[in-house]
Amino acid sequence: MPRAGDRMRALTAFTARAVPLDRADVDTDQIIPSDWLKRIERTGFGAGLFSEWRKDPTFVLNDQRYAGAQVLVAGANFGCGSSREHAPWALEDWGFRAVVAPSFADIFRNNSLKIGLLPVVLDAATVATLLRAVEADPALEVTIDVDRLRVVAPKAGVDAPFPLDAFTRWRLMEGLDDIGLSLRHEADITRYEAGRASWLPKVV
Repeated sequence: MPRAGDRMRALTAFTARAVPLDRADVDTDQIIPSDWLKRIERTGFGAGLFSEWRKDPTFVLNDQRYAGAQVLVAGANFGCGSSREHAPWALEDWGFRAVVAPSFADIFRNNSLKIGLLPVVLDAATVATLLRAVEADPALEVTIDVDRLRVVAPKAGVDAPFPLDAFTRWRLMEGLDDIGLSLRHEADITRYEAGRASWLPKVV
């Protein structure tokens, strides 16, 4: 759950390198194993991201050529399994700003959008093209434009639209999570609270 002092970063357009994770049906237990769910903070989950897979020295996140990349390119049905919101927290804490895949589990997608981690749906052929290009060239840059709703990677021959409803697009570009949306009505909330009987609970 976001804290009142945390502001979601606005997401309009950015250009970054990408990590190729050529696996389908990546579930939330693989993204963040259950041992990490004992933490009570929202931060720090990046250390547990794919922690079981990272024991393999050949796993892609152990490849220093991809260090600092902000886009994860993955297979279909990404984020399936249990509904743990720690999965997008871990991806965000690692430094990812977007995940590109042919499809996402609905709950993972919703949890991601709540914190400003963008799940980008492209058709399977385009994702495969992007995967192969990033595998061949770890320095390849990908632009994700929320304003225009396009993914562009000229060196990979990719210039493709992605779907996003108008309200979510606006909220991401404004950097508004659920708390931020509520605080847009702070004056009304304050006025309502001031008129409540003194013996009733107050918002502080």
